[in-house]
Amino acid sequence: MSSSSMLQPEPQPITACTVSRDVQNFDLLIEDMETCLGESWGDLGFEDALPFLDQQEASELEFLAIALDEEDEGDLSIISEIIRTAKARNIKVLLIAEDLSPGSLHVLLREGGDEFVPYPLPEGELAQAIDRVLTPPEPAPVAPEMQNKLKATGDRNGVVIPVQGMAGGTGATTLAVNLAWELASIEPPKVKGVEPEKGPRVCLLDLDFQFGSASTYLDLPRREAVFEMLQDTESMDSESFMHSLLAYEQKLQVLTAPTDLIPMDLVGPEDIQRVIELARTNFDYVIIDMPKTMVEWSETVLQAAHVYFATLELDMRSAQNTLRIKRALQSEQLPFEKLRFVLNRAPKFTDLNGKSRIKRLAESLGISIEVQLPDGGKAVPQNADHGVPMAEGIAKNPLRKEIAKLANSVHEVNQTAAVATK
Repeated sequence: MSSSSMLQPEPQPITACTVSRDVQNFDLLIEDMETCLGESWGDLGFEDALPFLDQQEASELEFLAIALDEEDEGDLSIISEIIRTAKARNIKVLLIAEDLSPGSLHVLLREGGDEFVPYPLPEGELAQAIDRVLTPPEPAPVAPEMQNKLKATGDRNGVVIPVQGMAGGTGATTLAVNLAWELASIEPPKVKGVEPEKGPRVCLLDLDFQFGSASTYLDLPRREAVFEMLQDTESMDSESFMHSLLAYEQKLQVLTAPTDLIPMDLVGPEDIQRVIELARTNFDYVIIDMPKTMVEWSETVLQAAHVYFATLELDMRSAQNTLRIKRALQSEQLPFEKLRFVLNRAPKFTDLNGKSRIKRLAESLGISIEVQLPDGGKAVPQNADHGVPMAEGIAKNPLRKEIAKLANSVHEVNQTAAVATK
């Protein structure tokens, strides 16, 4: 053997591959792969990826970086097969996507994509994504008192009550969280000599996936398990759904918003329908904190709702948005009549001018304002920052008292309806 051959370094093993229609369309990806991996990466076309993954050399791979744009949406079937094959071989998958529709991205993440990075690549983002998928952080343990100990029953026919603000800051989340707590705190009447019944089972779903704050209002941690569940609702059952919930004082079960921001369209109508159905069959009341924006699955929630609370204030922005939603729902022949308008920060009983303004607002919009909530003052946001329901922190606050009355009214109507159907 010659001395020159002995001095030649052994080739570095290939630990990663890009997979694309043409990697030259993703020049920034090439630069970042060279920066992160040097020469220990390769490139594959869509047609070459599956045969390569079947070879022995693929056993050294740690991850695939699949780069695609809108032109590749017609090849989703083969890309999905590549992802499934990679996952079967314990190879991580990064999706590098440019101008890809949310629906297509949803499909690929559901097939097993571990991480999504937009293209053009933000500086340093590829390196961070590689670190995340190869060394995932240990999930923070949930405190025992926050773990849901309620078992699935599957025998309920719960009342679905979404809450949505007609404008920002109209108190939708405050109403949703505290209405849920008041319903969960209702004690059934005690009968002498009869074992007391348990109170209603109540579930709070925070479907504002990007900026939902129900967890903050109840001082509950956000969990990665929520995102994992939403990615694969087809395989979700009552047990896995109940496992994704957190408990507040073991009286109220909460599905928090995911840990990170996710696209609102990442979840489709079928996913939301499955979540609501599982909640409805395991709880007596399902309170849903809705996002302010209307999305593809908003109609799904509206159709599932028994009553839909819409919060507004006595101002022009609330009036204009209410009118727009009314027109949108009626033009699509959707059940606008399910909406029950809740006026937050309503004028006091003695404010005759304010009462006149409420009447004019309702008449001009052609709606009925059925619930009026008083202004709870600065104590309300301060109490929310403490992470407790108003019943625990500011029980004598006028806003808390009205929400408690509303909860009792909802429960009485439901009980009456339940008796009438027997």
